[in-house]
Amino acid sequence: MKNIVLIGMPGAGKSTVGVLLAKSMGYDFLDTDLIIQSQQRSKLQKIIDEQGIEAFLKCEEQALLSVDCEKTIIATGGSAIFSEKGMEHLKKNGVCVYLRVDEQELIRRLRNIKTRGIACKKGETVAQIIAQREAYYNRYADITVECENTAAEDVVGKIIEFIE
Repeated sequence: MKNIVLIGMPGAGKSTVGVLLAKSMGYDFLDTDLIIQSQQRSKLQKIIDEQGIEAFLKCEEQALLSVDCEKTIIATGGSAIFSEKGMEHLKKNGVCVYLRVDEQELIRRLRNIKTRGIACKKGETVAQIIAQREAYYNRYADITVECENTAAEDVVGKIIEFIE
């Protein structure tokens, strides 16, 4: 059975929706940010602060390429889409679902943008980050789910509708 790979901006709800979706479908759950932290023995923000964004993206690609599972909901980091190799690897055995959230909702959700471990340059706005990433999310998405003003349980329902 294929995996379901969740992509989208930080704050889109990939981890929250992923856990609920895994329970609903009887799948396993995997968070690639946690793989990075385990492999690097460091928090995401610390890797970015100490090694830089490029090094972080290499760590992220390594984590994506290490994924080998079936029947799993995979929550990716928001910058996973910058790794063509990593995304192609995940899509070989997965359906890619883009959890799309508009800028205002993301601003409301991302109160901890400076400490969350987001691969962005200092001072970049949410709008700038979205502008850099939107085309990549659309490129890899097999399905796009609009998530504004939608409870996580309802997003899960939408995904299950699309998948079945």
